[in-house]
Amino acid sequence: MASWVSLLLFLFCKSVVRAQEEFTSETPINNVVQDTQTGRIYLGAVNSIYQLGPSLQKQARAETGPKEDSRTCTPPASACQDTKPMPNLNKLLLVHPSNGTLIVCGSRYRGICSLLNLTNVEQQIYYLDTKGERTYVASIEDNVNVVGVMSTYKNEEDTFSVFVVGKGYGSADSTKLISTRILQDYGDWVVFESIIEASTVQTTPFAPKYLHDFRLAFKEGDFIYFLFSRTLDGTDNKNLTFVSRLCENDPHYYSHTELQLNCGPNNRYNKVQAAYVASPGKELARVLSGSSSMHGKVMSWDKVLFMVASPDEDDNDSALCMYPLNIINEQLVDIISACYSDSGKISGFPAVDIPYSSKTDEFSFLLPKDTLELYKCGADFLPSPLASKPRFALKADAMWTTQGLLTAVAVAVENDHTVAFLGNSQGEVLKVHLTAMPNMYSKIPGVHFLIIFHVLTPQITKVPVQTCLQQKDCQSCVELRDPYCGWCVLEGRCTRRSECRRAEEKNGWLWSPKHQCVKIISFHPPNLSCKKTQKVQSCFSSLSSLSSSLFLSFCSLLLFLSLSLALQNTNSLECASHKHSYLHVFRYFLCVLSCVCVLLPNYVFGIIFLPSVLISVYFRCMSCVASSWGCQWNTHVHTCSDMNDACIRGMCVGKKVWQKFHQNHTIIQCFVLFPSAVTLYNCSVGREDCSLCKNADTKYSCVWCAKQKACVYEKLCNPDQQGSEYPYNTDCPDPLITDIIPRFGPMQGGISITIKGSNLGIHRQDIKSITVAGEPCVHQEEKYSVSTSVVCEIGPIDPQTEHWGQVEVEVKGGKRGTSSMYFTYRNPRPEAVKPSRGPKAGGTLITISGLFLDTGSKGDVQVTIGGVECTVISVNLSLQGRGFSKAMTNKEAQAFVGDVPCLVNTLQDDKLFLDPPSTPPRARSRRHRRDTRPELLDLTVRSHKDRRKSQQAEREYEKVKHQLENLEESVRDRCKKEFTDLMIEMEDHTNELSEGRIPFLDYKTYTDRVFFLPSKDGANDVMITGKLDIPEARRATVTQALNQFSNLLNSKTFLINFIRTLERSHDFNARAKVYFASLLTVALHGKLEYYTDIMRTLLLELMGDYVHSKNPKLMLRRSETVVERMLCNWMSICLYQFLKDSAGEPLYKLFRAIKHQIEKGPVDARVKKAKYTLNDTGLLGDDVEYSVLTLQVLVQSEGPDVTSVKVLNCDTISQVKEKIIEQVYRNQPYSQRPKVDSVTLEWRPGSTGQILSDLDLTSQKEGRWKRINTLAHYNVSTDKIEETCTKKNIRNALLEDDKVFHLVRPADELDEIKSKRGSIKDKSMTKAITEIYLTRLLSVKGTLQQFVDDFFRSVLCSGAVVPPAVKYFFDFLDEQALKHNNVDEETIHIWKTNSLPLRFWVNILKNPHFIFDVHVSEVVDASLSVIAQTFMDACTKSEHKLSRDSPSNKLLYAKEISTYKKMVDDYYKGIRQMVPVSDQDMNTHLAEVSRVRGTADKLNTQVALHQLYQYASKYYDGIILSLEEDPAAQSKQLTLRLQQIAAALENKVTDL
Repeated sequence: MASWVSLLLFLFCKSVVRAQEEFTSETPINNVVQDTQTGRIYLGAVNSIYQLGPSLQKQARAETGPKEDSRTCTPPASACQDTKPMPNLNKLLLVHPSNGTLIVCGSRYRGICSLLNLTNVEQQIYYLDTKGERTYVASIEDNVNVVGVMSTYKNEEDTFSVFVVGKGYGSADSTKLISTRILQDYGDWVVFESIIEASTVQTTPFAPKYLHDFRLAFKEGDFIYFLFSRTLDGTDNKNLTFVSRLCENDPHYYSHTELQLNCGPNNRYNKVQAAYVASPGKELARVLSGSSSMHGKVMSWDKVLFMVASPDEDDNDSALCMYPLNIINEQLVDIISACYSDSGKISGFPAVDIPYSSKTDEFSFLLPKDTLELYKCGADFLPSPLASKPRFALKADAMWTTQGLLTAVAVAVENDHTVAFLGNSQGEVLKVHLTAMPNMYSKIPGVHFLIIFHVLTPQITKVPVQTCLQQKDCQSCVELRDPYCGWCVLEGRCTRRSECRRAEEKNGWLWSPKHQCVKIISFHPPNLSCKKTQKVQSCFSSLSSLSSSLFLSFCSLLLFLSLSLALQNTNSLECASHKHSYLHVFRYFLCVLSCVCVLLPNYVFGIIFLPSVLISVYFRCMSCVASSWGCQWNTHVHTCSDMNDACIRGMCVGKKVWQKFHQNHTIIQCFVLFPSAVTLYNCSVGREDCSLCKNADTKYSCVWCAKQKACVYEKLCNPDQQGSEYPYNTDCPDPLITDIIPRFGPMQGGISITIKGSNLGIHRQDIKSITVAGEPCVHQEEKYSVSTSVVCEIGPIDPQTEHWGQVEVEVKGGKRGTSSMYFTYRNPRPEAVKPSRGPKAGGTLITISGLFLDTGSKGDVQVTIGGVECTVISVNLSLQGRGFSKAMTNKEAQAFVGDVPCLVNTLQDDKLFLDPPSTPPRARSRRHRRDTRPELLDLTVRSHKDRRKSQQAEREYEKVKHQLENLEESVRDRCKKEFTDLMIEMEDHTNELSEGRIPFLDYKTYTDRVFFLPSKDGANDVMITGKLDIPEARRATVTQALNQFSNLLNSKTFLINFIRTLERSHDFNARAKVYFASLLTVALHGKLEYYTDIMRTLLLELMGDYVHSKNPKLMLRRSETVVERMLCNWMSICLYQFLKDSAGEPLYKLFRAIKHQIEKGPVDARVKKAKYTLNDTGLLGDDVEYSVLTLQVLVQSEGPDVTSVKVLNCDTISQVKEKIIEQVYRNQPYSQRPKVDSVTLEWRPGSTGQILSDLDLTSQKEGRWKRINTLAHYNVSTDKIEETCTKKNIRNALLEDDKVFHLVRPADELDEIKSKRGSIKDKSMTKAITEIYLTRLLSVKGTLQQFVDDFFRSVLCSGAVVPPAVKYFFDFLDEQALKHNNVDEETIHIWKTNSLPLRFWVNILKNPHFIFDVHVSEVVDASLSVIAQTFMDACTKSEHKLSRDSPSNKLLYAKEISTYKKMVDDYYKGIRQMVPVSDQDMNTHLAEVSRVRGTADKLNTQVALHQLYQYASKYYDGIILSLEEDPAAQSKQLTLRLQQIAAALENKVTDL
């Protein structure tokens, strides 16, 4: 191994010299590693892992692919669909020597890894693909780089072996940027699990923004380093090179810090391609430490990062740059220190950046100076990760530049000098001597990359780093200029210094780069046989610099014989040579003694069919006679000897004789003939029957062997087996018919049928006749398939004859085949068509029912309607009856035709539609085989209904349900009419929706309303207004202190203590808890993954309390704790995008439909009741007469256009204004429209106008009550012009009077006169009015049903649109439930219902103005409340027992509630079956929300921090006491930090 660098540089070669050791893989090689203890080499190739010996001989191979997989597959693959064989690229290969395993990670199955035995990689030690996303390590993307390094992980008790991985982004990968993977099962951890979570460098969605491209991972000292390129902040696609550092014992990655590396002038070479870490050697260290160096003092034993890089925009330019590791560490410490102690500045300039975060103002700290010393690896309360600003990048000059793209680098030190081996994209390796003036002294062509990245070729070759011994003289040796080589003067050869035994003597070893040599003037004789004795005399140009001992050594060196030495003068040397039996080579003088011929190698080439002995003899003979050393070949004994030796036996051939033969083109003993090629053919393949066999090409000699019943080669068929002496005379069996397609045809014929079978002839002319049911069928020769298929066209059949029968085919030779199945002639009989009408433009899908409609094939059926062709889509069977839909669903029904099942396509109450069976039913008896009638249809219903109710309750339920059905039937026509009218009215609105006019609120307004609108101050809450009353003089101080408070909140220890202290306080009521949680949500919005971690911690505590000491079913039902409100806010944040993308549109349509339907009828403006509503308490209890008016409205300052507006003549003036504003400003959100009180309405029936108002002097009075004016009051008709005037702030003071009414006076305020007269009848009638008009609820419900269903479906769909937060949280609940014995499925269902439907969807459903810029009136809110209640009922597990006393709202949706319950159950089940969302993926999603929402929608974070501090101030003493009792808080000096913040914010002196 002396001639190889210890690291064993592996070079992939295109052209290979045979003398080199090499190995060729069947597929491209991706990675190469070596076990330094054994010297074994491991190759990670596509679909294979190879184990090679030190000389590249294959020892073992493990197959890793191809595997059945797909890009969307989540392991195990057996659970995936649409899989196909896919190649498995090796992504990561690491040697784990401590337990003798090889870590192998590939591109299949989401990057799962395995452990192989280092001794034999064919033995797999560990592989498991059922542990989910936490074990996905690598990438499935071909172009994503993965790097890793072995490390250790320590907890309080144990130390584990781990490997730390850096990975770029793949669209279908785990989004972990850096992860630590354990190599053993421990507690809840499994092998390959990422054991460090909730870290910014794992959760940030860096792919589309930062584009990380990892190139190297290495460990040095107590740190782990990654080298990669990425963009700066996503605003520019330019790559920059960074080195990041982590403490090896950092369990949270708090120490992750990145330093930008600049290479070349103005960072020209900005993208790293490859790198290597090594010591620089004495000479290069001296260069790096020179006066002009920017690296300071560098020692030869220090580590240096050697990096090759290229410009982004130019792949034809590359450079080598060097960065001492101690300088990298010093600059990283400067960055961290500036962040902790100097507001992120160095020399007054911003030096620190917080990557992967939208926050930029986190450097205002009052931290002690010793913080860095105390927390060398960061802490939870300190900012992380950190990165250097571009101004403070570590700069390095380009040590060496070249044209072309450098893609690999390795470095070695020889004789205190440093050599860089650089691979480029052209397949070359460049050897560069790194000095003050670096020079490339060698180039190895045809080599395709050093093993670092992107290995593309299937061949690995072991190439020495130097070729000293190949140089035969001093001149060629020194011309190499190779730092490895020098001329060993005493040994007369080109060697490494370590291989020259007298190299330490003066001029004993002449170093190649110095280009010095001793020149030989003469040498006599030029060659000499080793068997002879003779004097050899040499003359030299100068030997004055050689010591006397060197002169004495010249003759004795390597010549194992006696020599006599005579030193005649300073330039001449004479040696006496004696006989010896061994070969001696005096290499220094280029004198090769002649007996080399006796040692010519016995080359043996393993050419197949040629005896290796002949090859050996042939090549030995040719080598001997062609030698220039005077050798001869003995043709009898096959030996090579000296020309002067006697030829004992046989003929001896020397060079002169060989040349003579060669000139005459004669070759000695050298010719061997090779056999010709052989063709193999299997007669039975594709020749399953006799006809197919006889159709085979005669050149293959295939015959049908009757006894074997197989097609075989003729010589394999014994005549005894054949039945005749000549196998070609064998007759084929009779034709066999296996199928007829179709089985039914029309009486008039004219359709084609296909007859399938075997032995149906060899040629189309072999078909002599075909009959179907006794009638001839015309053979269609062009559709004939040899032996297997015949097609014929049937003719008409006599109606008086049998309409069914068998099919018969006669072939050449009189052989006949008859089918076992029957063909039936019959005509289809259509009986009904639905619908019976359709538009002239066509496009209507109609259903034709009748008998025998499956006659013929689908292509034979033609349908015309009034002469117009109708395209046939499908042909189905149908079954008629009653009560199907009441007894079962289409999934529960099973239908059979004979013994063959049919798919139930559609189930109605009176019909079943079935897809025809794919195979014909079998006859069940001899009678059935004769029976030509259609198979009877059997129907089986599977029912799993649980009859737990008593018979009496069941009868009561059915009775109420029947009454409701009858009630619905009575208003069905009205519902249809109302629904049709509504859909027509909504058509224009739907067009607006298609144009993207849904008035979604921006994210900030949405969160303000969800979090703070329900507060006591409502819209005036300081969190909504964003106004803080802080004096200008103190604003800067307060801002800085609030930033410090924000950092304090980011300490989990402090925040948990803070929350626990508040919740222990008796005056911290439920309202305060809700408000505090909302403030905390805004304050931590920039780090939602941290917010989620806090929420999980508190939820686990809450869950433990309810499970062990309370009723578990009550958990999350109300917001009685801070964490319950935090969960509500968390859901609101995570589902905002889902609202906009999926559920928002059906919700908005539902809201608009309810609003439109309510406004179609009278609405009492005073008592807030309507004729059309879903809420029985909001139902207008009177039959108000009204008519619809269409007003022509002209709006001042809005142009001359007139707008048509539909109103009711019973509308108040304010209601008319609202409808006018709604129509005129329909394209504007509600907040931008004029308010009702700011406009006036003027009616101009003629030349004069009249101002209309709700109350004026003309208002009608009824006793002490005054009626609000309506359009009917002013006798407004449709032919008049209405006009809204210029906006004014007008308020009608008359409306302040409580004794006003609109349509109906309150029931308890009837005139006392009627009461005194004893008119009790009026009171009883008034009480009964609501029940009389309950049918209106059904009418409105039926009209709105589609909108309600659409919304429920959008929310309860467990498809791909389920937000990740829902899946993540539901899985969290499932996991925690498994840990408690007293939590059953019903409890889990209730937890999920309390956390999502009741906590979020009901809130949004009842308050559309939380997500839309709309106004929700009281009458609309009443109907929304009914739907929200229905939604809540659908989510509960308890049964609803209905009776006559049940609320009307419950009865209204009694029929649908079971369907909705099933939707909820299916939704929960579907989510449970989805691919899990890991903590990492959830954190990535949350980090992206923080980034996007934090950038686009600035929340009032400073205000939230200020308000949160008010709670800290109020409960200050309790918080301080809690922190002082917590050792973790004391170690982090949290008490001191809170005191500092209090001093700054309250401008007072504290205990500090």
